[in-house]
Amino acid sequence: MITYLLKSGTLLLVFYTIYRLWLENEKMLRFNRIYLLVSLVFSLVIPLQLISFESPASNKILAIQLNEIVIQKSSQDITSLVEKLNLTNVMFGIYSIVVLILIIRFLINLLSLFNKTTTSEVQFVKGEKIILIKEAVLPHSFWNTIFINKAEFENGKIPSELIAHEKAHLEQKHTLDILFIEILQIAFWFNPLLFFYKKAIKLNHEFLADEVVNNQFKEVTKYQSLLLEIASNKTNITLASNLNYLITKKRLLMMTKKESPARMALKVFGIGIISSLLLFVFSTNANAQESEKKLADVEIKPTYPGGIEEFYKFVGKNFKIPKTPNDVKIKGKVYMTFIIEKDGTLSEFRILRDIGYGSGEEAVRVLKLCPNWKPGTVDKKPVRTMYSLPITIEST
Repeated sequence: MITYLLKSGTLLLVFYTIYRLWLENEKMLRFNRIYLLVSLVFSLVIPLQLISFESPASNKILAIQLNEIVIQKSSQDITSLVEKLNLTNVMFGIYSIVVLILIIRFLINLLSLFNKTTTSEVQFVKGEKIILIKEAVLPHSFWNTIFINKAEFENGKIPSELIAHEKAHLEQKHTLDILFIEILQIAFWFNPLLFFYKKAIKLNHEFLADEVVNNQFKEVTKYQSLLLEIASNKTNITLASNLNYLITKKRLLMMTKKESPARMALKVFGIGIISSLLLFVFSTNANAQESEKKLADVEIKPTYPGGIEEFYKFVGKNFKIPKTPNDVKIKGKVYMTFIIEKDGTLSEFRILRDIGYGSGEEAVRVLKLCPNWKPGTVDKKPVRTMYSLPITIEST
């Protein structure tokens, strides 16, 4: 998982950097929209290595590090302790709580928009569904609906350009982009790059909507003045497309930019080359050598009957601390490796570190008693899996 997050984070950073430095200021708005969305999918899917340039998975061995088992001996009995409350569990707990909070917030925002559509007056203007709301907000849109302040609409204070702007958002299905990035932010809330992606996507939406308005009314200067008049309004509807989103110098300048077909073609070609290289690099397994065998990720890891905690309990229950002279206390770590074969049996037991008195041999004895596992698989094919197991012995 950590490897996946590092790879996907690296890809997101590379693609976002390319966008900011090379694409954002170019008037290739539709390509930029596609680029932002596809680069998100690319960055999250490619590290899964669904496409691989490596050799068949059946020749690979996975290396997995197990949690430490602590075995203690007192004058009364022997107990084995498995540290269940480890860092991984704590982090997963925090992650789950934050995801739950974000899902609740997301649903509340959706419910808020839904309530407006069911409790407010509805009108249709030139085929567009208009919801008239009492809140003093600027026109904004979501899904197939435009929301407008009722008093200003009835008083004729809503310029046609603003309606055209929101209509452009609806026709180009910008809501789908926003919902997509919102869902990604829930699942990957810890990645700040998604915040910048969201900002870039919404700004690109405004570029596109502004372009439609200017093509329709042919009065760029007038439209820019109109936007500057409403720039002080800070109203923001989280899931909606907002007219006043980032009314900046960059947005105003984009309206007067001229397209350069040659430069656009060059940049699109360059993006294609870079994407192909990244696809090759991140779809190729960089394997380390372990006893002249390849190590690789698997789609499904091996599973012990009843779960990994049951395996820890099995080892703790069956491990017997070797007898020592009364004045000798055993204390230290035994490091073991073993292989889960394609049929689930255990083999190739190796003692990497021993603290003497037969502690390593005892660990091998216990592992040989272990029932068969369900083997790991790559591309639905069984693979051999190497496990590393540290056992701490404390004799008191």
